[in-house]
Amino acid sequence: MEPIRLGLRENWKQFLLLVIVNAFVGGMVGLERTILPEIAEVEFAIAARTAILSFIVVFGVVKAITNYYTGALANRFGRKYLLTLGWIIALPIPFIFIYAQSWSWIIFANVLLGINQGLTWSSTVVMKIDLVGEKNRGLAMGLNESAGYLAVGGVAFLTGWIAAEYGIRPYPFYLGIAFAFTGLLLSWLFVKDTVHHVRAETAVSEIPLLQNIFRETTWKHRNLGSVTQAGLINNLNDGMVWGLLPILLAGRGFDLEAIGKIVALYPAIWGVGQLVTGKMADHLRKKEMLFWGLLLQGVALFLMIYATSFLHFTVLSIILGIGTAVVYPTFLAAIADFTHPQQRAESIGVFRLWRDLGYAIGALLTGLLADTLGIFWAVGAIGLLTVLSAVIIRVRMRTAPILTSGSMDAPGT
Repeated sequence: MEPIRLGLRENWKQFLLLVIVNAFVGGMVGLERTILPEIAEVEFAIAARTAILSFIVVFGVVKAITNYYTGALANRFGRKYLLTLGWIIALPIPFIFIYAQSWSWIIFANVLLGINQGLTWSSTVVMKIDLVGEKNRGLAMGLNESAGYLAVGGVAFLTGWIAAEYGIRPYPFYLGIAFAFTGLLLSWLFVKDTVHHVRAETAVSEIPLLQNIFRETTWKHRNLGSVTQAGLINNLNDGMVWGLLPILLAGRGFDLEAIGKIVALYPAIWGVGQLVTGKMADHLRKKEMLFWGLLLQGVALFLMIYATSFLHFTVLSIILGIGTAVVYPTFLAAIADFTHPQQRAESIGVFRLWRDLGYAIGALLTGLLADTLGIFWAVGAIGLLTVLSAVIIRVRMRTAPILTSGSMDAPGT
């Protein structure tokens, strides 16, 4: 057996393979990003915002719970096993979208999608952190999340274009069949587990063990808790954008192709931006990056209330994408900084539990607000919550001076 070495350069082949796999993971979400609200209204005559957003609520809750158990079970069963299982669960999803006869079929497909995303995305995140060690965590997360969200944006655009040219079903979902089978084959045949890398890092780690991983990651540890609440709010506003932005744009008179372009631009900027912001997280204070990223998000969302033209929404989608790109890889790099290698997978699972519950909370809250007060009230309220989350980061999170050797925030409070 070859000696285990940590680092991006030392493990670049497996790392690159996991980046490719995560692109297929993101593509599965991109399948429904643009056109499911249109399917709800056109094919199933569902007009209420809350009812349409039910698929995001289900997806968010199921993914959040799966994230937690993926983290809790990673050390017991291995990362590769959980990754492969996630792709097996993905296989029927595109077929259900194609042949759905009622909205309940769509809900069930999103149950499977939530399980798939929790198992696959969580596994690739943890495995990349395992491979690179301490030095390049931010870069690793930037590359991972960039691949995933570039795929979300690219597939959201493609499905919008395909739907405009050839109809809402079945053609856009043929992409999902290819994604699921390719992701399964790559994970099963070529991905290697990273348990030995965890053992190597554990032998030299000086980070103290958490007494209660769930409680301290959720809130008690002021750094971990601050990051966790910010993750929840980030996905809360993303859930709102996912579900309501296509409806808001349709109300402004945009056609399906234009909606697809605007909706795809936000995750595309988010994805590309992380190629830069991930590495920034290795050199700048994570507290500052989280504060300014959340603030940018909140301002962009609030200004959407007043946007009217394609140019307005394009600019605001870019700003929203930049803000999200700044915070997203920083979340996971920060969680890894403040947890012991043996507890890392579980702590990341707890963080991702709360973060992805934001999808469900955001979809439910904004759906209720949109139905009772109107879409603009819903968008404004979420923008305000995002700004408040930035304030919590500013007031509560503590970081030591940047270390000159590794240019990273030192663990601790």
